[in-house]
Amino acid sequence: MLRSLLITHPVFLEHETGEDHPESPERLAAILRVLDQEEFCYLGRDRAPAAKEEQLLRAHSADHVRRILALETTPGHCLQLDDDTVISARSVEAALHAAGGVCAAVDEVAAGRSDNVFCAVRPPGHHAERGRALGFCLFNNVAVGALHARDAHGFQRVAALDFDVHHGNGTQQIFSDEPGTFYASTHQAGLFPYSGTPEDRGAPGGGRLVNVPLPAGSGSDSFRAAYEEVIFPALAEFEPDFLFLSAGFDGHARDPLGQLRLHVSDFNWITQRAVQFAHLHCGNRLVSALEGGYDIDALTACVMGHVRVLQHG
Repeated sequence: MLRSLLITHPVFLEHETGEDHPESPERLAAILRVLDQEEFCYLGRDRAPAAKEEQLLRAHSADHVRRILALETTPGHCLQLDDDTVISARSVEAALHAAGGVCAAVDEVAAGRSDNVFCAVRPPGHHAERGRALGFCLFNNVAVGALHARDAHGFQRVAALDFDVHHGNGTQQIFSDEPGTFYASTHQAGLFPYSGTPEDRGAPGGGRLVNVPLPAGSGSDSFRAAYEEVIFPALAEFEPDFLFLSAGFDGHARDPLGQLRLHVSDFNWITQRAVQFAHLHCGNRLVSALEGGYDIDALTACVMGHVRVLQHG
C-alpha cells in the first residue's frame, strides 16, 4: 500500500457560489462523506494551510494577488466576478487554503512522509491565469504547487497532467514561459475556454505543452489513446521529477457541462497509469488536486476510484 494523504479544509464548504451554480459546496461535501467510509480508514488526513504570498507570486502577478485579496462581500451575499466566477464572504480565504493545500502536499511528498496526496480543494484552479480569475477559479492551485516544488524544493522538472473536460488555459499560460515545466491536457474540443490546440508549444526556453483535444462524444478508446500514443511518450521524454494531476471528473458521461463519454473505469485507468509513471520516473512523487466534476453521483464514484488507486497503485 502506498502512503497516501488527503488534504482538505472546512472553509472550502463555506465558499458559496449561489443557487444553481454547478461548482457548489455539495460537491465537496459529498466527496468527504464517501472518503469517510471504512475502506479509506488508512488514508492519512491533514488540513490545508493558507498559501503564503511568496507561493502565490510564483504563479500569479502581484496585481492579481492584490486584487483577489482585496475582494470583499457581506455574509449571505455573492459577488459575480464574471459570467461563471462567483465569490462569497469566505471565498478568498478558501482560495488561499486551496493553493496552500497543494503546496503543503508538495512539502509532504518532498519530505518523504507521503508517496502521494489527494487535495480535495475548492475553488478549483486550472482556469486561473497569471493575472486573471476565470471559470470558477481564483488562484491556480496546481501551478502554485508545481512552482513551489521547483523553486522551494529544487525539483528541476515538474509536470502536470490535466484530464478535466475543459482545457486548463491558466496552467498552460503560466507554464508556457516557465523553464522546467510540462503541461499536458486532454479536453473536449470547442468547449470553454476555447483553448488548447495541438499547435500550442510554449515559449522558447519555457515549458513544454501537449494538448490533445477530443471531439464531443469521444469515449474510452480516444481518451486512452491520447495518453498512450501522445502524452505519456512526451512525458517520458521530459523526465519529470514530480508529477501533478489536475483531477477533473467532468469528462464522465453523466456530467452536465461536457459531452465526453468517459466512465469511472477510465478515470481509474488514468490514475493508475499516472501512479505507475510516478513510481518508475518520479520516486512515487505525485500530487493530485480536484478540479471539475458536476454530477454528484458520478463525481463521488470517480473520486472513490481515484483515491483507491492512489492508495493501492
